[in-house]
Amino acid sequence: TGLAVGMGVGQALLVLLAAWAVMPVKDPLLNICMDAKHHKTKPGPEGKLHDQCAPWKDNACCTANTSSEAHKDQSNLYNFNWNHCGVMPPKCKRHFIQDTCLYECSPNLGPWIDQADSSWRRERILHVPLCKEDCEEWWEDCKDYLACKENWHKGWNWATGTNRCPWGSMCRPFSDVFPRPKDLCEKIWSNSYKYTTEHRGSGRCIQMWFDPAQGNPNVVVAKYYAWKKRSSPALKGNVTLETDKAACALPWSVLVLLPLAFVMLPEGARGCGSHGWGAL
Repeated sequence: TGLAVGMGVGQALLVLLAAWAVMPVKDPLLNICMDAKHHKTKPGPEGKLHDQCAPWKDNACCTANTSSEAHKDQSNLYNFNWNHCGVMPPKCKRHFIQDTCLYECSPNLGPWIDQADSSWRRERILHVPLCKEDCEEWWEDCKDYLACKENWHKGWNWATGTNRCPWGSMCRPFSDVFPRPKDLCEKIWSNSYKYTTEHRGSGRCIQMWFDPAQGNPNVVVAKYYAWKKRSSPALKGNVTLETDKAACALPWSVLVLLPLAFVMLPEGARGCGSHGWGAL
């Protein structure tokens, strides 16, 4: 009968809708590149990334050229010179290069991307939880170098086209400017990083250094903090907005049959809107 046919179509549509509802939706915090000066629009494989940036070659937000520039003393990336207080020792410089590689290449910094207030980038990272070992080794290998200021993001003398110490400042022992590893990691780039007591391999902190043969440990860290951010009532609305939009973008086949579905569905059911799927 017509009623039986109608019920059959309604049931089929419900099955179709239920199946679509469990399809994975792209998480807006995972596997993304920030909107900054040298970043790609989306991560992907690179044939060859230079030296210390190589661990990201299978899935990177940086290009091969960016990775090469990251290793130069006078890089074209930002006209920034590491040797502003004399020659920076190689054991110290390698941490700054690795820091640059993480910033430019990593697709796993989504949970910490924040709006930037500068002319050269729309987004930045803020409070990335850095593993204890990464921060402490950075400080240990640089403590014998000299520095003239604690925030390297701003306040330089750019009169010559590259960064020089501000007028009136003096180069002092690194450990005077940054007394503890926490001071270095949190202050040098305007709180881009957050010092943590979490260890490498814990799944709770971002590693600047890792062996690509063992996989990228930062993938699971980003997933954990993305979940944590979604679970926070204060942040949930903003984080889930894109996911909600995606959930309302029904497949063409469902849209075609949707009017019929509403005939067959209970009276209380609702479509996408301010309260989502309602009774469904």
